[in-house]
Amino acid sequence: MEANMFIIIVAIVFFFILASNSIKILREYERGVVFRLGRLLGEKGPGIIWLWPGIDRMVKVSLRTVVMDVPSQDIITKDNVSVKVNAVVYFRVMQTQKAVVDVENYLFATSQLSQTTLRSVLGQSDLDDLLSQRDKINQMLQQVIDAHTEPWGIKVSNVEVKQIDLPQEMQRAMAKQAEAERERRAKVIAAEGEFQAAQKLSDAAKVLAEQPSAITLRYLQTLREIATEKNSTTIFPVPIDLLKPFLDQDAKRGK
Repeated sequence: MEANMFIIIVAIVFFFILASNSIKILREYERGVVFRLGRLLGEKGPGIIWLWPGIDRMVKVSLRTVVMDVPSQDIITKDNVSVKVNAVVYFRVMQTQKAVVDVENYLFATSQLSQTTLRSVLGQSDLDDLLSQRDKINQMLQQVIDAHTEPWGIKVSNVEVKQIDLPQEMQRAMAKQAEAERERRAKVIAAEGEFQAAQKLSDAAKVLAEQPSAITLRYLQTLREIATEKNSTTIFPVPIDLLKPFLDQDAKRGK
């Protein structure tokens, strides 16, 4: 009786061990690539799948978007400036069988490909393009990396250059350049203001020259403003032009 009980217990334990090794549960975003005796059997999942112990082997693959950080790379730009650039790559597995069969480790392969592509593409650009045309460079990186990972069943959706570290000497030079550019703009604006003021004065002088009486009115207005603002007595020489109309009238009366 005890021997039969021992056999039953051993059978139950063996069944649970067999079931734990045979039954696999895959989540909604997971797929399993199954090999039977080394031959590709196909893709299974999500849900519960059954594997024959010792015969079937499964490689689990996630279908979610992977966010991979590309370490900083030493890059010499087209205009011979040494910079450090890092980036981030967004990709996901589209064909699980290719990602398992056609490449040994698709995560490591994509990381290495991203690093080499970052150095080669940015090495063909000038420093000004790296700083001002970031969107164009990101698009170029995405196209190059995606073209190489497509045979692996991987789709690269986006590549973003995160940070560009410049040498201290270059930072100081760029700061001086920016300051000189601001000074140049300030001088240009001041010169344009002087030019416009000179034009207005020239136009006013032409109007006053055509209308002599306007000069008299302007002179009297200036005297009125000075008398309002100053309490002290101010003596101004009276131009002969102011008295000319009165002298002309006296001359006419004398005749």
